[in-house]
Amino acid sequence: MSAISLDHISKNWGPMRAVDDVSLTADQGSLLVLLGPSGCGKSTTLRLIAGLEQPDGGTITIGGADVTNLTPAQRKISMVFQSYALFPHLSVRENIVFGLRVRRVSRAERDARLKRVADIVGLGHLLERKPSQLSGGQRQRVALGRAIIAEAKVCLMDEPLSNLDAKLRHEMRTEIRSLQQRLGMTMVYVTHDQTEAMTMADRVVLMRDGRIEQNGTPEELYNRPATAFTARFIGTPPMNLIARGDRLLGIRPEHIRVVSHDGHSARVKAVEHLGADSIILCEIDGQRVSVRQDGFCKSQPGDDIRLVWDAGFEHQFDKTSERRIEPAAGETKRVAAV
Repeated sequence: MSAISLDHISKNWGPMRAVDDVSLTADQGSLLVLLGPSGCGKSTTLRLIAGLEQPDGGTITIGGADVTNLTPAQRKISMVFQSYALFPHLSVRENIVFGLRVRRVSRAERDARLKRVADIVGLGHLLERKPSQLSGGQRQRVALGRAIIAEAKVCLMDEPLSNLDAKLRHEMRTEIRSLQQRLGMTMVYVTHDQTEAMTMADRVVLMRDGRIEQNGTPEELYNRPATAFTARFIGTPPMNLIARGDRLLGIRPEHIRVVSHDGHSARVKAVEHLGADSIILCEIDGQRVSVRQDGFCKSQPGDDIRLVWDAGFEHQFDKTSERRIEPAAGETKRVAAV
């Protein structure tokens, strides 16, 4: 069952088409990630779902009801923003229950919900503190608690972890995903960070210039990118794309092997040691190629090395349209050089 559905939604900012004929669904109890670079339309799409913006065309349904012309309050959703938007003069307790007080929920009900939520987000011992006395991760938990206490079926999140450091981002994305699954909440999550998308999402909607570039599971976007843009955006480092006539040959860095003979010669330009593995930045016929190797790499800038990979890992894209080209039926696997 679809909890959220967008049918041919468009939004214009003057002559610019911010969201261009977007259709998508989020299944009940799933986590859908809107992913893409700055200016791709992902946050505008979220604001349209929330009712903070009105579409210029198309229909939005939540829980089977047409909400296209309803106010945010009438849509019965909760939201978490990049900015925590906490009241600095209120305690953690007061910040979390603020929405319930506005809606005149009884004191007993507020207290019961607060106890449940404080336990879920780990804030029971911090309820009397002010936001200025909290760390960034703790403030984000307050914002999550405020969204959860509303007990809305749908929660929208707009870049909620952008203000946190790398360690906290890792911890919080694990917590958010666990929380979403435990509560059975339908969540739409906006981010520019493909690591967040790949580790959290049931489905990823990759956007580009207001349109959907690809909509699929994280595995589908990684293993079968529909376009060269998807191939470049998903993966760290991204897929190598090597021009070959009217096609782009794609191969992921982790699928390339360094060998002592055969293959194609490459010149090492730089080496990045990451601990568990290393990234060798090479150049082949004037084109940059990244290679991921386990452990510490012994290659040095200026070294000549040879590279091979299994043809089963190759991806082909049309050089003009950059759309995926499927291999011919019966094509045999082989070890390939460039």
